[in-house]
Amino acid sequence: MSLNDKEKDLLLKLARETIMSYINGKPLPPLPKADGEFGEECGAFVTLHKGKRLRGCIGNMIGRGPLVETIQEMAIKASTKDPRFPPTTPEELKNIHIEISVLSPMKKITSVDEIIVGTHGIMMTKGWHRGVLLPQVATEQGWDRDTFLTHTCLKAGLPDNSWKDPETIIEIFSANVFGEDR
Repeated sequence: MSLNDKEKDLLLKLARETIMSYINGKPLPPLPKADGEFGEECGAFVTLHKGKRLRGCIGNMIGRGPLVETIQEMAIKASTKDPRFPPTTPEELKNIHIEISVLSPMKKITSVDEIIVGTHGIMMTKGWHRGVLLPQVATEQGWDRDTFLTHTCLKAGLPDNSWKDPETIIEIFSANVFGEDR
């Protein structure tokens, strides 16, 4: 999905105002009009960083409503429901940097050679196990393709070489990633 700078700024503002309102027990901000790109159903993640450290990240791989609704819902969940972190406090919000990833549709691949590190994210599924890593994770960590696949296996709760198993389903996606300038 192609978003212009104004649309990106509106989504980032929506995420920040939503988090501020929610953690302070205030009414949520009104949603921008769900037309054009904002009305499309697509997967999206909201990621929070405090300094250079992850502070929360929640998303949907597949859209379940207009993009603006997904961003608002994921902003709340990233700030209060990520099981790896305690809920964000009002005091720390000023030190939180918000990043949004708007996802392309998933594409099942037949060869890991189709994965372009830094361009594609990975969703790996085997049985009831599923793990997802966004495209920017491999770049941020300096991983090559095999390391990226290994870490996606581990995120799914699978042995680290499960990506080589023909029963493992590997899907790729790209993301339009943007964040606050702080």
